Amino acid sequence: MPKQSVPREPAEIAPKLVEITDDVLFADVWERPGLSPRDRSLVTVSVLAALYRGEQLGYHLAVALDNGLSVEELSEAITHLAFYAGWPNAMSAVTRLKKIADDRATA
Repeated sequence: MPKQSVPREPAEIAPKLVEITDDVLFADVWERPGLSPRDRSLVTVSVLAALYRGEQLGYHLAVALDNGLSVEELSEAITHLAFYAGWPNAMSAVTRLKKIADDRATA
């Protein structure tokens, strides 16, 4: 898994938030041995979709693909969570996934 980090723009107004996100979330929590990066990505994408956190979802869908999840697996997870987290959340997530998949296919 490539090393994750917060984009540098938020550091201009919230340097401490960026620092602890990089040092605690990405350098510690994401690196713990209890779950693989692939599994962590599946959990993260599912929670972000369920909570309708679109601002973070696109980034983490791309990370999930980089961590070995397929578009089909992510689509299946989103379909499954539609019945628990709500149809609008799932439709928004799958729309975002399609855009990312299409962008990657043309890149």
